This record gives sequence, C-alpha cells and structure tokens, in this order.
Amino acid sequence: MKLRVKAVGLSTGYPLVAILSKDDAKHLDVNALDRIDINGTKVIVNISSNGMKNGNIGLFKETLEKLKVKPNQLVNVKIGHLPRGIEFIENKLKGNVLNKEELDRIIKEIINNELNEAEIAYFVSACYSNGMSDKEVMYLTKAMVENSKTIKIGNKKVLDKHCVGGIPGNRTSMVIAPIIASMGFLMPKTSTRSITSPSGTADTMETLANVTLSKDQIIKAVKKTNACLVWGGALDLANADQAIIRVERLLRIDAQPMLLSSILSKKKSVNASYVIIDIPIGETAKIKTSKEAKILRRRFVKIGKMLEMKVRVVITDGSQPVGNGIGPVLEAIDVLQVLRGHGPKDLREKSIFLATELLDLAGVKKAKSKVLYSLASGRAYAKMKEIIKVQGKNLHRLKVGKYYKTIISTRSGRVHSIDNERISKLARILGCPEDKGAGLYLNVKKGFNVKRNQALFTMYAESRKKLDYALEELDRDYPIKVS
Repeated sequence: MKLRVKAVGLSTGYPLVAILSKDDAKHLDVNALDRIDINGTKVIVNISSNGMKNGNIGLFKETLEKLKVKPNQLVNVKIGHLPRGIEFIENKLKGNVLNKEELDRIIKEIINNELNEAEIAYFVSACYSNGMSDKEVMYLTKAMVENSKTIKIGNKKVLDKHCVGGIPGNRTSMVIAPIIASMGFLMPKTSTRSITSPSGTADTMETLANVTLSKDQIIKAVKKTNACLVWGGALDLANADQAIIRVERLLRIDAQPMLLSSILSKKKSVNASYVIIDIPIGETAKIKTSKEAKILRRRFVKIGKMLEMKVRVVITDGSQPVGNGIGPVLEAIDVLQVLRGHGPKDLREKSIFLATELLDLAGVKKAKSKVLYSLASGRAYAKMKEIIKVQGKNLHRLKVGKYYKTIISTRSGRVHSIDNERISKLARILGCPEDKGAGLYLNVKKGFNVKRNQALFTMYAESRKKLDYALEELDRDYPIKVS
C-alpha cells in the first residue's frame, strides 16, 4: 500500500521507527515492534490509536534520513520479515554457541538499525548469562571491525593502550601517546567519553584540543605527528559497539564478552599490532579481584593472538584514584605537569611503567631509559603541543570552576581508604564531565599521615547550586576515611 510521509520531528536516538494508524496497521497485519518494508528498507512499527491519520505514515528523523524521503512524499509500504538475527539471539538465549556467520549477521543488523533496543538487550543479556567462548568473542570482534570503518596509516608499527576503567583521574593515555609518538611509533588513540566516570580521556583531551575529528583528519594528524587523542564516537570505527554500550548502561550490566570485543575491536580498527591493557583492581574499582583480572588477562592475550595482535595485560593497583585532579580541566593540568617533568608522582610512575611495557612488547631495547629520556628532554611535552596544534585549540583555556570548598580532616591519623565510586559520584554531582572546570583536587593519598584541620581535598563547581548539592551529598557519603 502507498502511504504519505509525515515528519514526526523527533529522534529515536538509534533505531529506524515509523508510526502507523491503527487501521493501516491492521490492513498490513502488523503489530507494534513488527517490521514493515518501506521502499526496500526494514523499519520498526509503532502504532498510534489517534495521533496518525489513515493513509499517512509518521517517520522519525533517523528514518527520514535513511530512506532519503521528504514530507508528503508517497512511499510503498508492505509487511516486512523479522531480521534473521533475532533467530540467532534466541539460540544464544538457549545457551547455544554462535558461529561466524550468525554473529556477523547480528552485528550487521545492529549497525543497520534493524534491531530495536529490546532485541539488542536480549543479545547482551544472553552473552552475559551464558558467556561466550574465546572463538565466539573473536568472531564478534571481527564482525564489529569488518562491518565498520578502519584506519591504516603507512607501514610504521602501530602501538596502542587501553584501560578497562573504573579509576578516577587515570589519564595515563595522554602521557603515553606523546612519549610513544616522540620515538617515531604511531599511536592513533581513539577514546571514549565518560560513561559513569567524572571524565573520559576524550573529555579531558577536549579541554586542550578538538577531539571530534573525521577519519581523514585523523590520518592527516597522525601522518604529521605520529599520534592523536580523539573521541572514537565521532567515527564509524566498530560502531556497533556504541549501541551495545548504550544497552549495557540501561541494564546496568557489564558483560565480559562485550568488554573484550569492545576493547579489541577498537584496537583492531586502527590496525594496532602491539597493545597494552591496564586492568586496575580494588574494592571500589570495576574489577574487584585478582582472580577476575587473571581470567580477563588470559582471554585478552589469547583472543588478541587470534586477531593477529600482540597483547600484554598488566594488573595494577586500583584501590584509589590516580593523580590529584578529578574532572576534565583538573586532569588535563595533571597530565601537562607530568609531561613537563613533575606533577603527581603516581600518575607519572604509572605512565612510565605502561609506556615501558608497551615499548618492550614492541621489541624496543632499554625501553624504560628511553621513556625517561623522552620526558626529561622535553620531547614528550613538545610532541603533545604538536598534537594539540594539529588537532586544533591551544594550551591557554584551562580554568577550574569559580565556586569551591576545601574539605579538612576532623582528626589526626592515617588515610585508610579513598573510595573510587564515591569520588566519582561527588565529581559528577559537581558537574563533571559536562562542566569542564568541575571536579575535585585530592591533597592526600592512601597511607598519608594527616593532622586535624589539614586539607583533604577541594571541590570545584561552575555553579553555586551544584557545589551546595555536593556538600549535602558529602554529609551522607564521605569518600575518604582517616583512622
């Protein structure tokens, strides 16, 4: 049947959706969440009892763009078959092992917006509950890479690094990338924005430079400087990953197969040959136990080998934040200080350790002495300024929130613990990561001796209201214990 297009004027944020009147849906014999075929493209059905007139079809923004049609245009509409991927998702729910073709089909349908969020949620839940073999994760990772854009730059060795997350202030990538680049290796670092943390690498780098670069701009930047620090979400690199992450966030689950494929697909998509994975462990980190970390380490290394990448996993201390600054601007200040030869000791030492491990993996002799020379000679800092210049922006816009409050110790003693989750929660209440100048500056670390009335940390906000809200939260949930 032919129906006239009406623009709904709203975005679904992801799937292709159309609205039919109740009578037209009955005529086509479709129900809500069934599929219809519009000019050869499968679209998810939504049914309106009184908001859509017979003979019309309402299209959301994504659907209009995909179909390349305009309001009042007539389109051919017929019943559509359900995506084949649903059958494979049902098999996974039953605990069956999926093959390469089945996983490839599911990923294709996610990328083409053919599966709705409920169907993707079933897929994620099935992988979370029933797990995936190493071979399945390898097939899933390949499907993510092969159905998306990839970046290949020259014949130099490509090195990369990733942290599984969960530790505030852990901005080692921004120190490591210029070190690696200053030695002539390539490091096209694509990073995420914050999901639950006060700031992701992309959020912090954005206070210094433009991070929303196209594929061509990335290639140009890396050819000129050997490295980049950009937001991966602006590209179509392993783009099924974004839809899966969004569903995981809604379900509040972190499926191990998805974690593995998400990280490895990003590395494979930039043609990395040598990859270091940082797994911090601690009571308030994402990974709680050494046992869990060792299982992840084995799988990263094995699946990386299947994908023709050399992967080394290091298990690090995740018992407290890394660095002093928590929040985009405060973290950027920490990074620049380390690159200038000073700054927070823990951020500096961890960055040196990870950069050394990565270079050693790539076969570089006397790796640590070369890392130290890059920092001491100013080459790493000069390289960072070069990266910033090529990506756009400058070093003169770092400004913390004008509303602040310093929190002091009410007793003398030793800092017993610093809770990563509570620190992150406070920073987000203060406005992170959207308010770049918001966050916390930590004056102490675990094991420090403190005196009564000594500063523990300072909170910064860009509005008085957010600072007051954070102070109220502090009364309920204190992040630092002094005993």
